[in-house]
Formats: sequence, structure tokens, C-alpha cells
Amino acid sequence: MSLEACRALVERADPDRFVAAQLGTEAAQQVLWPLYAMNIEVSRAPWVTQEPMIAEMRLQWWRDALEEIAQGKPVRAHEVTTALASAIGAPEATDLDRLVQARRWDIYKDAFEDEADLLSYLDDTAALLMWAGAAALGAPSTVRADVIRYGRACGLVRFLQAAPELESRGRRPLVDGRPHAIKELCARVLAEMPSRGALKRQLGTDAACVLTEGWQTRALLKQVIANPTRVADGALGLSEFGKRWRLLLA
Repeated sequence: MSLEACRALVERADPDRFVAAQLGTEAAQQVLWPLYAMNIEVSRAPWVTQEPMIAEMRLQWWRDALEEIAQGKPVRAHEVTTALASAIGAPEATDLDRLVQARRWDIYKDAFEDEADLLSYLDDTAALLMWAGAAALGAPSTVRADVIRYGRACGLVRFLQAAPELESRGRRPLVDGRPHAIKELCARVLAEMPSRGALKRQLGTDAACVLTEGWQTRALLKQVIANPTRVADGALGLSEFGKRWRLLLA
């Protein structure tokens, strides 16, 4: 039941990843539902309260749960942690601890120091989530760097889509929000994004399912490069036809 609860949570709160996970193999879904559900719970933690200390405590709760998984201890009772403990091992739990720590940025209103700081945040959140899924599904460590670059690109798109909302909540999401700077950032990240086909062959059938969440990424990065003002306008996205077509290709 905890796995089904994770699936239901992802369906409600992260529809793009939900659609992607549904296309995965049975083995992949056993891993992706709890992973994506955990990511939802962790990403929510900084926003459910105005008190930084309470938000810190919520994130610490997840760090403690991941430490229990990493050490092979009985994990605290929770519909997501129970399923997660069955889906991942100690290395993945350690990586996910970095993800939780990175989410502390969401609590406060400090800007990123520079572009490298922003990219590090994307690597520790979106990219590590993708790698944890791949690793739990048997991906060799030799492809970790490529999966991280692929996940970074996916994370950047999501981050740019969220930028207007972040600004409305008093955050400073972009180091340089000028259109030409956003365009250059997207161009660099896109150029470093590995080919999905080549990466899929290295990952194997089950682990390659983690890449499906990037089914819109290339198109949306190209959309920003062509017209970076879409980010500030909150207009970054594909039509329903475009989504369905790219999902079919994925």
C-alpha cells in the first residue's frame, strides 16, 4: 500500500514525472514512485511554514530517515520512507541526503553566489534524484557523470519554469536574469546534455527509464534560447500536442 500511496502522491503533485514513470518497466516503477514521492515531500518542506527553524526541522527529519536507510536500521514509519527503504540502498540514501541538504536554499532568501552555485544546486537536487534512480536500478558508476549532466538540464528547465513564482515569494532564483544571460546559460547546459539514445544504451532497460522525465527538456531549452523572455513571462512550455508528440517519441 505504501507504494500505491507514493504513486498517488506523484500523480497529484508532479504530473510530468508521473506520466514518465508510468512508461517505465515494472522494476523501474518500484523505484521511481517512492523516489519521486520523497522528492515531493522534501521540496515542500521549506514552503509549508514561514519559520525557518521549523523548515530546517522538517528537512532534518528526512535526513535522519535517509541515515537509517544508509545504516540498514529500521526506518521510521511513513508511507514514503517504507517504500523508499525497499527501493534504494546505502549509496543512493547518501546521495539523497545531499539532495535534502541542498533544499535548505529554498528556506532562505539568499541568492546564489554565482552560476556555478546555481548549477551545483541543480546537480544536488534534480540530477542526484535521477542518478539515485538509475543507480538503484543497476546503472554502472561509469555513467554517473553523464546522468548528472542529463539531470542538470532537466532540473534547469523546471527551475526556469518556477522562477516567476520564486520571485513572487521573495527569492532571487537567477544570478543574472537578463535575457542574454539566460540564453547563454541554457545554451551551455544544452550543449553538455548527453544524447538520450547513447545514454540509454549504457544504462540498460530498467535504469534508462529515469531518462523519460526529460522528454520535454531539449525542446524547452531551445525555446528559451530562441526567446529568453519566456522565462520572465511565465510562458515556458509546450502545447498539449507538443507534449503528447514528444512523449510518444520518448
